[in-house]
Amino acid sequence: MASRPRQPTGFSRPPDGLHTAACTPRAETPAVADCDPEPVRRVLKGKAWVVDGDTIDLAGVRLRLFGIDAPEMDHPYGIRAKRAMMALCKGQIVSASIVDEDAHGRTVAKCVLPDGRDLSAELVKKGLALDWPKFSGGCYAALETPDARRKLWLAAARQKGQMHVWEKFERQKAARRSSG
Repeated sequence: MASRPRQPTGFSRPPDGLHTAACTPRAETPAVADCDPEPVRRVLKGKAWVVDGDTIDLAGVRLRLFGIDAPEMDHPYGIRAKRAMMALCKGQIVSASIVDEDAHGRTVAKCVLPDGRDLSAELVKKGLALDWPKFSGGCYAALETPDARRKLWLAAARQKGQMHVWEKFERQKAARRSSG
């Protein structure tokens, strides 16, 4: 088994194995918590292929968007989150600042459009993703819509470590499939 590379300075490893980067709000916009994770390992640019609401493929690399949690494709609002991300990325050259790798081996990046809009922030503002303060430092929390945590209840449960809620949903979904 190959050993994992040494953890870069500035990163910490939360108990569930996911990594987080330091996140500082930009000085010029203190009320709008626009995150600047550090350190940036490298930058990729290109047209994005949208996998789901918080995952894109860019320049042959699968990227997990920094600091947010969007619903899975087969969960409530999952398809809407993907379609919103597709609309944001369509015809755009996305710039991805790679900051980390999560416990599942996915590369984590802050992704921005040519006009400077942060893809994570845009999805949170649309109510189709939640700030994940454990990893973002709360940078996107002020952007959440008032009903987001109620609407995206499965993602909210995952963030709280309430996996029994997630597992119950999966069991009910499987039962509906087998009976129909």
